[in-house]
Amino acid sequence: MNREDRRAISQEYFSKERLAEHHYRSFNSFLERGMQRVVDEKETIDTDIGDKEDEEPVHVELGDVRVVTPRVREADGSEELLYPQEARLRNITYAAPVFMEMSIVKGEGEDERVVDATETKVGRMPIMVGSQKCNIAGFSDEELIDIGEDPADPGGYFIVNGSERVLMTSEDLAPNKILAEYDSKYGDEIQVAKTFSQRRGYRALVLVERTRDGLLEVSFPSVSGSVNFVTLVRALGLESDEEIVHRVSDDPEIVKFMLENLEAADVQTEEEAIETLGKRVASGQGKNYQLKRANYVIDRYLLPHLHEEGVEEEDVRINKAYYLCRMAEACFELALERRESDDKDHYANKRLKVSGDLMKDLFRTALNKLARDVKYQLERANMRNRQLSVNTVVRSDVLTERLEHPIATGNWVGGRSGVSQLVDRTDFMGVLSHLRRLRSPLSRSQPHFEARDLHATQWGRICPSETPEGPNCGLVKNFAQAMELSQNVEDEQGLKRELASMGVEGIPGIEGVEPTASADD
Repeated sequence: MNREDRRAISQEYFSKERLAEHHYRSFNSFLERGMQRVVDEKETIDTDIGDKEDEEPVHVELGDVRVVTPRVREADGSEELLYPQEARLRNITYAAPVFMEMSIVKGEGEDERVVDATETKVGRMPIMVGSQKCNIAGFSDEELIDIGEDPADPGGYFIVNGSERVLMTSEDLAPNKILAEYDSKYGDEIQVAKTFSQRRGYRALVLVERTRDGLLEVSFPSVSGSVNFVTLVRALGLESDEEIVHRVSDDPEIVKFMLENLEAADVQTEEEAIETLGKRVASGQGKNYQLKRANYVIDRYLLPHLHEEGVEEEDVRINKAYYLCRMAEACFELALERRESDDKDHYANKRLKVSGDLMKDLFRTALNKLARDVKYQLERANMRNRQLSVNTVVRSDVLTERLEHPIATGNWVGGRSGVSQLVDRTDFMGVLSHLRRLRSPLSRSQPHFEARDLHATQWGRICPSETPEGPNCGLVKNFAQAMELSQNVEDEQGLKRELASMGVEGIPGIEGVEPTASADD
C-alpha cells in the first residue's frame, strides 16, 4: 500500500466523527435502553400508607420513560428549542425534559384499582452535544454555521450552567470474573480467588482464601471476618461430601486438599450450616431471627450477579455454590502452580466505564432520591386527606438537581471525584485529547509502579507516550488514535443460546438446545 492510499484511508476514517464516537455510542445506548432498565429495576414505589387499620395501602407503579430534545423555558412561560451555543452564551444547562408514566394504585390483591395514571415530567436530563437527542444532530455544515456552531467541533461533552464538561472514561477491574492471586501481605503462602460481583449498581467483593494450614475461607459483605468454605457451600444446598469434591475438581491432588477441608468441617447438613451462619451474622438474637437473617444475607450479599429474573431461589443458591467451587479450584490450581497469578494490569481483566455507564449510575441514585420524595409527598397528601394525584406528588427539581450537580462539580456517586472535567479548549488537539482520555481509580499518592508501567496488552489500544508528568504519570492515559471501543453484549440470552447450540453445557437458564457442533470444534 503506497503513501497516497494510506492517506486516503486515513482521511476517510477520520472524516466520520470517530474521535468522540465512544462517548456518543455509550450515551445513545443509555438513552435508548439504559434509562428504561433502571426504571424497570425500580418498578414500584411503596409507601407506609395502609399501616394503620381502616386504611387502604397505596403504591406507585412506574412505566415507560422517555427523553425529548433540549428545551428552554422563557420568562413568559413558553418553551423553545435550545441550541448548544445559546446555552453557552446564556450560562444555562443544555438539558431535555424527562417524562415518565406513573400510576397511583390503591388497595391490594383483587381490590387493586388505579386512582390516577398519567405521563408526567419528572425532571431534566443534561444532553450530550452531538448525541441522537441533541438538537443539532444531523445538521449540515452550513446549518451549523448559521446557528453559531463550529462544524469541526467533535461534541461528546455536556453543557451545564454554560460550562462545557466532559465525563472521563474510567478504568475498572472486570466485574463478575474470577481473579486468582497470592496475598501480597504473606507472599506465596496464601492463595486468594476473588470476584467483584456486580448487579444493578451494587458491587460486592467476594474472596475465597486458602490459609496457611490449607483450609478454605470465604469473605463477603455484611459478614465480619470469614466463613468456612464447606459450611457456606452446605448452607447453599450442596450437602454430600462427594458432590462438593466433584464440583471443585476430579484431580487427585485437589481432591486430597478438599478431603482435608471436609475433615475439618464442623457441620454436615444444610440446616446446621444455616444455623452456624445465623450465629455469625446475628449473634445474641433469637434462633428464628438468626435463621431469617442468615438466609437474607446469603441471598442478598453473596454473589448478587448470579440472580436472574424468573430463576427459582433454590437454583440461584446452587449456582452460587457451583461458582464458589470454581473459585476454590482456582485457589488450589494456584497452590499447585498449575496456573499463574492473574495480572490485574492485563487489559483482558479490565473494563472501561464511558459516559453512558457513568450516567446510568447517576440516574439510578437520582431515581431513588425521586422515589423517596414521591413517597414522602404521597404520605403527606394522604395525611391531609387531599386527592392523590401524580402531578402534585412529583417535584421535578429533585431529579434535575441530582443529575446536574455531579456533572457541574465532578463529584460522582460512590465518593469519586474528578469524573467530570472542564473541556480543555487550549487548542483543537487539546479538545480531541481530552475526549479520548482515560483515568485509573488508583490513588496518585501511592507508588503503584506496575499499574503505571506500559503493559504489552495496551499495544494498539493506549497511546504509549501521551501521559502527564508527575504524580499522575501512567495513571492518566489516552486512547490510541484509531482505537474503537466495543460495547457490552446487550442480548445475553441470545449469546447464551448461541453458545449452547455450539455444544457448551451447563449454561444457567438455557435448556433443550440442540448442539450444532461438538465441544471439540
